[in-house]
Amino acid sequence: MASVFYMPSTRQARSSGGTSADRWPGAARSGFTMVELMIVLAIVGVIAAYAVPAYQDYVARSRVGEGLMLAASARLTVADNASNGAPFDRGYSAPAATRNVESMHIDPSSGEIEIRYTQRVASADANLLKLVPSSSGDPQGDAGGTGGSGGAVSGAAAQGAGARTALRSGVLPVGSVNWECFAGGKAQSSFDQPGPSPGTPATLPTRLAPAECRA
Repeated sequence: MASVFYMPSTRQARSSGGTSADRWPGAARSGFTMVELMIVLAIVGVIAAYAVPAYQDYVARSRVGEGLMLAASARLTVADNASNGAPFDRGYSAPAATRNVESMHIDPSSGEIEIRYTQRVASADANLLKLVPSSSGDPQGDAGGTGGSGGAVSGAAAQGAGARTALRSGVLPVGSVNWECFAGGKAQSSFDQPGPSPGTPATLPTRLAPAECRA
């Protein structure tokens, strides 16, 4: 004789009292307890505390790159004028301001390029990045020369033979013109053959600057 499996109705299960887990021991319990939920929220909070600032710095660094790209034409202008003994800013027209780059300026005496960023990148008192040109030697043998209105040569450049020297308006450079980037906190050249430092310090935080602009 065939056996018959009996399944109690929903109404009978409800009237029998107890929870569904009591009536069906194999039934899985779903959902979170309050303690589990608090642990999850704490973990998310810790991750956010580190991830959000890191992401903000990443976005700012990408915006700094825009200024360096816009400075390409300024660098060409300085190199061309240096080879002709002309003021370094002659013929240069600064690009229009963008959402990230506030202004671009060439010092006519030293050839330094100042890149000033908007507050989308950094605050107004910490938004300046500098590009400083130098040559491999001085035609007058003055390894301690300065760059006119700025461009003070670092101690290593003033003392060491073979150190790079600042450009000077009206004086033809010896060798190629090289550029060094300076962010805030970088006071002296980091080249193997040290070059000049900017006349006034850069202020852009190092965490927002490319590696070559840091001390």
